[in-house]
Amino acid sequence: MATVTTQASAAVFRPCASKSRFLTGSSGKLNREVAFRPIGCPPSASFKVEAKKGEWLQGLASPTHLNGSLPGDNGFDPLGLAEDPENLKWFVQAELVNGRWAMLGVAGMLLPEVFTKIGIINVPKWYDAGKEEFFASSSTLFVIEFILFHYVEIRRWQDIKNPDSVNQDPIFKQYSFPPNEVGYPGGIFNPLNFAPTLEAKKKEIANGRLAMLAFLGFIVQHNVTGKGPFDNLLQHLSDPWHNNIVQTLGGN
Repeated sequence: MATVTTQASAAVFRPCASKSRFLTGSSGKLNREVAFRPIGCPPSASFKVEAKKGEWLQGLASPTHLNGSLPGDNGFDPLGLAEDPENLKWFVQAELVNGRWAMLGVAGMLLPEVFTKIGIINVPKWYDAGKEEFFASSSTLFVIEFILFHYVEIRRWQDIKNPDSVNQDPIFKQYSFPPNEVGYPGGIFNPLNFAPTLEAKKKEIANGRLAMLAFLGFIVQHNVTGKGPFDNLLQHLSDPWHNNIVQTLGGN
């Protein structure tokens, strides 16, 4: 819900160009301050509108277990799934990892299609990749991936339950991670050495959420149209009035 403060006493205003700030708030606030000068009054009068953090829907207060301290926390938990602190801890890490996989997945679905279309490479579309012949059968690859992912996920779960307990590689003893924040191991997983600042965490979780929605959109789009996202985009741009979601859902 927006907070509005005013110091003006006159009923007629005209804009004053002396002061205007946008997106200059701290702690995740979205601030906009615009100064107005009433006719015949000194230029000190102002009108300030400030959007508060943590309210994903205007007028709907955040639940008590979401206090805005987590990156990307907008107070969204309509089902109360994160009321238990232990569940919240797990959900935070689950969303972070799924967001990262979604960003990789969306890039892996979109970029090969684009590069193949413009002639840089020649690879199958993502929805046809399973039909290709690899060094092993699909069932063998599935078993290998299941074992590897199972091992990694168990180690990640152990780190969530007991931070820094899995920093030492159990097989290759010469490899280890320094103490780190859960979910941000650094080292080889951070080759560019980005600092895990609050602002960086917010950007990552926002892009991860967007990627999860994009991944779902790609799946649904292909099931409806039988094409990939880039092909659908080119088709839409060629005739926007007839190649769009309305016409597609209408069966035209």
